[in-house]
Amino acid sequence: MEKIVEQGLLYDFYGELLTEHQRKIYEDAVYNDLSLSEIAEMQGISRQGVHDLIKRCSRILEGYENKLHLVKRFNEIKEKVRQMDELAENETVGQEQLRRNIKQLASEILDAL
Repeated sequence: MEKIVEQGLLYDFYGELLTEHQRKIYEDAVYNDLSLSEIAEMQGISRQGVHDLIKRCSRILEGYENKLHLVKRFNEIKEKVRQMDELAENETVGQEQLRRNIKQLASEILDAL
């Protein structure tokens, strides 16, 4: 499941950098959960060709992430916001401590941007 989520995030962030043909096949495999045979038949290419193209697209998307780190930053910011939400729900934290914690998390978010 985690690999599918990772593929989806990579595609969400970098998918527009793929060619239209690459996007169509990658979407059919990852989002539409079509088999290699189904995609091959629809696209008029071999099953092996579909497999190779999906692997190539995955490497391309991972390469963009290795250079740009947008998904990593997104996940870090998402975690900071989750922590802020958790702090807001915690009734045992005093108001001053809450302010300090939120200010620290906000600062970390701004640094990540």
